[in-house]
Amino acid sequence: MSPDRSESRSEGTRTVRPPGWEPEILAFCCSYCASAAAGEAGAVRLRYPAGTRILSTPCTGGIEMEHLLEAFEKGVDGVLVVGCPDGGCHFVEGNQRALRRLERVRAILDEIGLGGGRLRMVQLSDSMAPAFADHMREITETIRAMGPNPLKPARKESAGRS
Repeated sequence: MSPDRSESRSEGTRTVRPPGWEPEILAFCCSYCASAAAGEAGAVRLRYPAGTRILSTPCTGGIEMEHLLEAFEKGVDGVLVVGCPDGGCHFVEGNQRALRRLERVRAILDEIGLGGGRLRMVQLSDSMAPAFADHMREITETIRAMGPNPLKPARKESAGRS
């Protein structure tokens, strides 16, 4: 292994970390509560990792297992689903449906050796911007310890080079 690359082991798998690698996190945020918390976190300039992409969704209950698995297949290193607090879902039980789906997807990720720890769900109200930033930092640190997603497609360094 070259001296500018590091290695991490996660449950029997070996992942090589490219130099300067930072985790890429996709946050699925409920448009009623979590998106407001994420927006407020940005508005008041709370710091959370730059490798975060936020995708607003009408309800976390509408996130299918396929959406989560596809994110990993496309190379996202970690996924955080941020829904409404218990009892506060605008679609009654959408957050509970999402939690049940996440548990199944975590089991699949463990089974295929990717690691269920790459997927997490939290429940936040719209006024919880500091907690949103904290959760983004926490999942980023978890993923940093696990290493890059081994399914990440290889990036072409330069197109047209002969």
